[in-house]
Amino acid sequence: MVGFFLRRVFAVIPTLVLASVVVFLLMHIMPGDPAGLLLGPDATPAEIEALKESMGLNAPLPSQFVQWFSGLLHGDLGISVYYAKPVAEIFLQHASTSAVLGSLALAVACAIGLPVGIFSALKSDTWVDHTARIAALSAATTPSFVLGLVLMYLFSIRLGWLPSVGISVAEGGMLPFRSFILPSITLGAPNAAILARLTRSCMMDVMREEYITAARAKGLSEKAVILKHALRASAVPIFTLSSVILGGLVSAAVVTETVFAIPGVGRLISESVLKRDYPVIEGVLLVVAVLYLMINLLTDILNVFLDPRIRYD
Repeated sequence: MVGFFLRRVFAVIPTLVLASVVVFLLMHIMPGDPAGLLLGPDATPAEIEALKESMGLNAPLPSQFVQWFSGLLHGDLGISVYYAKPVAEIFLQHASTSAVLGSLALAVACAIGLPVGIFSALKSDTWVDHTARIAALSAATTPSFVLGLVLMYLFSIRLGWLPSVGISVAEGGMLPFRSFILPSITLGAPNAAILARLTRSCMMDVMREEYITAARAKGLSEKAVILKHALRASAVPIFTLSSVILGGLVSAAVVTETVFAIPGVGRLISESVLKRDYPVIEGVLLVVAVLYLMINLLTDILNVFLDPRIRYD
């Protein structure tokens, strides 16, 4: 167990170096001039060149990468071109909102996906199962911006129950729960559909096993058979998919946060791409990559405790 943990930790290091190289190159291959966008269309070529020189954009790419990567080793993500602030400070200002949205979206996905998947497996090949599968397929294939606009129209414009866009901070600095309801449903519903389909498949496979028949023969109630045996045996793939969903919520939140005008990390990335703010894009994407790798590492370790049959040699 300790050896596996150490190998996984050391494997993260070259992955992070490779991710930093890819992120850096993608940002500089992307068309657009941050100096020109910052100065505006009335700027002269001399002014643009002077700003690029002060920003270090005229230096060769290897030199720019070495300077940027050396800053990363010292915990410096750089200075934003547009905001003129440290990237770490800008990221922290948006991270709390995205953390709340991501947590609620994952809660929505689990609260809907797990019960629907279990119930669909127990009612296999009935009208309940077919209805659940059609609903899951529809939710999984619906673009998030379409779902978000539909929810906004129904619950904000027509019914007036929930706020449509933005996050208004309540007294005491608390984030209002009502402002997150529609975005969390928009972000969590497609993932709930995927989780429901996986849960159904895993539960149907497990329910055919001989130890499930033996548990029923011992006189255990159907609830105990499902929760203590079938669901526990299906926990590893379900938990792994949940961690993948959690890691992918940042990329999926780009569209959702833009539709609902939520000042989170996803919207920060989209706005920085439009402004060609290279330090912000590089720093935020690298932080997201680190979080994703940490989630995968923690998932691998927890899977050992969920299923003792797993052995990492």
